[in-house]
Amino acid sequence: MNRGTVAIAIVQHQVMIIQLVQAASGHSHRRSDRWLDVYTYTPFGDHLFLASSVPQARIAPSDLLTVFPFRTTTTDMIELPGQEYQEFLQLKAKHQKKQENLWRAWKAKLR
Repeated sequence: MNRGTVAIAIVQHQVMIIQLVQAASGHSHRRSDRWLDVYTYTPFGDHLFLASSVPQARIAPSDLLTVFPFRTTTTDMIELPGQEYQEFLQLKAKHQKKQENLWRAWKAKLR
């Protein structure tokens, strides 16, 4: 994966749009890397994502949900095409439902 690659990932227990930053060693990120340095983006409007309040993060490669077949050089805003935006919405809803089910199960265990 190269610098500027756009993807969907779990960052701080949230589904977010991320953009890969060049690895510290100067090479492209590889599957064998333990961590990926990324910029993070939150939804702003229809298909638009702005840099989040914590714009840089380090995530494990296993946190990647989907890697899109395009890159961008901007770091302040990303606009997703229609199909990619729908995929983001689906993954976000799936993750939300999973978290709600975990919460319900934990609450039921306490009773």
